[in-house]
Amino acid sequence: MSAFFPFLRWFPYGGQLFRADLIAGLAVAMVLIPQSMAYAQLAGLPAFYGLYAAFLPVVVAALWGSSNHLAGGPVAVVSLMTASMLSTMAQPGTETFIALAIMLALVVGIMQLSLGLLKLGVIVNFLSHPVILGFTNAAALIIGMSQIGMLTGLAMPKTDHFLTDFLRLLHQWSDTHLPTLAMGLLAMGLMWSTKHLAPKVPGVLIAVVVTTVLSWAIGFENDMPGNLTQVKDPHLKRAIEEVDHVAARLAELGKQQTILNQQIKTLGQNQDNKSISVVRAKAELTVLLAQIKAQTLQSQQLRSSLRKVAVVREIDSDDTTVALYTRASAPANARLAAETYQVRGVASGAFRLQGGGEVVGKIPDGLPEIKAPAISWGEFMSLLSAAVIIALVGFMEAISIAKVIALKTRQRLDTNQELIGQGLANIVGSFSQSYPTSGSFSRTAVNFNAGAKTGMSQVITAVTVFVVLLFLTPLLYHLPQAVFGAIIMMAVVGLINVAAVKHAWQANRPDGIASVVAFAATLTFAPNLDRGILVGVVLSLGFYLYRTMKPRVAQLGRHPDGALRDIGVYPELPTSSNVITLRFDDSLYFVNVAFFEDAVLAAVADKPQAKYLLVVGGGINQMDASGEEVVRHLVERLRASGVTLVFSGLKKQVLDVMRRTGLFELIGTANIFPNEDQALAAIYHWLGPEGQGELLMTTNPPASQEPPISGHTTP
Repeated sequence: MSAFFPFLRWFPYGGQLFRADLIAGLAVAMVLIPQSMAYAQLAGLPAFYGLYAAFLPVVVAALWGSSNHLAGGPVAVVSLMTASMLSTMAQPGTETFIALAIMLALVVGIMQLSLGLLKLGVIVNFLSHPVILGFTNAAALIIGMSQIGMLTGLAMPKTDHFLTDFLRLLHQWSDTHLPTLAMGLLAMGLMWSTKHLAPKVPGVLIAVVVTTVLSWAIGFENDMPGNLTQVKDPHLKRAIEEVDHVAARLAELGKQQTILNQQIKTLGQNQDNKSISVVRAKAELTVLLAQIKAQTLQSQQLRSSLRKVAVVREIDSDDTTVALYTRASAPANARLAAETYQVRGVASGAFRLQGGGEVVGKIPDGLPEIKAPAISWGEFMSLLSAAVIIALVGFMEAISIAKVIALKTRQRLDTNQELIGQGLANIVGSFSQSYPTSGSFSRTAVNFNAGAKTGMSQVITAVTVFVVLLFLTPLLYHLPQAVFGAIIMMAVVGLINVAAVKHAWQANRPDGIASVVAFAATLTFAPNLDRGILVGVVLSLGFYLYRTMKPRVAQLGRHPDGALRDIGVYPELPTSSNVITLRFDDSLYFVNVAFFEDAVLAAVADKPQAKYLLVVGGGINQMDASGEEVVRHLVERLRASGVTLVFSGLKKQVLDVMRRTGLFELIGTANIFPNEDQALAAIYHWLGPEGQGELLMTTNPPASQEPPISGHTTP
């Protein structure tokens, strides 16, 4: 039963365990609730979708995972990847975008569940640790920089080049909304001081409570509705109309993009991808995307210019808005409200007058609607590549922190079971309006440090979110948006690990290069994060193939300590003119057989008097058909030249290949030995008097060894 219901390992479950899990679960919930809302906005979704992702997925991941401490739910890196990969298909925050995010959770879940059920957890090894390090460091920087706009009240431009957008944001620094910045810095200060002065206190919760109460008390939001009929300044009215016109045009282009994408998918299913209809539709989509890009940039520029305009209200005795002017154009005798506003959220002739900072606003009451995600085969296929990367990267993040905690608790982790748990969590989440989730570094650490004993702590966390969704969402109305930026920035600080990249560089230069290239590529291609990690993976695999194509082949001599060592490292070691001893340090397969053959022939050419060539094969773990064929040719070619090929230390799996193919008999039983010392003893015995004076065997020879005359019995 435990194979199907792994949570049964928690039982028998007593009161002491429940008390420990209750405290830990509540502690994690205090961090998860504000974090999840912040991460949802990072993913391009309304904040309350983060609460949906913090509910059922957390329960399912805990029940069907293998870790007792892994805390599931929304995470920063997966949220950013969701936004970057879906933004090319729909505008963030729109209904289409939200539907795609929910559908993406389903595809990611299916991918992870399939890998787990097929016992393919080892596939995550294709994402090497150095590449993940480089990607994670770059993603953390991107996430942190992307929150500067939220912290300052500035609008972050969004194009295909994140670094350019960030520089444009910095050029607007003089327009920073100081109250918003103050709220963000206050939240960061509270979280930092709590972490260092009272680490057991949930600093995120303290920051949320304090800033929300303060926001309510001082009227931080201070928004008013407005419409074009109230605007009396002609220049202001024209500016608002331009923003409205571009917004309407963008909405229309977005609808055309959705229709055209669907047409291409339908045509692709019924016709060849190179048919004239498909090619024409793709060309139209390319033109349309260029128009959307141009209109988006124009919209951002117009909105940015409009936000710089100080707007005042002419009011009557009841404080009702009579007219709107710029501060410079207001009539001298007009009765004006004391506040100054910015025009935000222009749509269909209506807009919002913002006199303070941004707050969360109204969050829908109640639980998420349980329904199947709207999905089509075409959309499923279009999300597949993004889902593969998110599934692997998200799982890598989850299993990494789970392993760290497991080392401390000595719990045995099952990678495949964890994949099943994460996969089921995302599938169930997609039916409850969730976007892709994973395991969180920071919340798992909170869970462990708070004393959690079993995954029941995460069930308690989800129950707490359940209560918040039902009864407490109105309390979050006045929470400043800047606090979300502060929460995210404080959370991703822990993802930046320069020391680990340096360590990878010191351990293995190619791994270090792959890590640095993945870091640079991720920053360069942002917001298209998948390209950055793909560059790192391809480079890492390229280095691996290069290493296996040219493995180490060492010519050996006898060291004074009696061992055979590489004469490339110890050139002073004596060697024999009659015997060549080589060590091959890799599996012998199609990638490197040519290199092996060249190394053997080069060694023989350097010593034309040699009569024997010994291959020390302890490092040969496998031999494929190509390797067997090359060895066969070498045996015949060297034998024709008067050189006998001898092997020592071959593993059983290699000997099995030789026996099945008849290579064993071709080499000869007498020429295959269990170790190099026995092989050399036999070779020098065969050489007779000519070999007795060889220095190779007289320098500290193995003690008390009689040379075998006719080979040995193989294992």
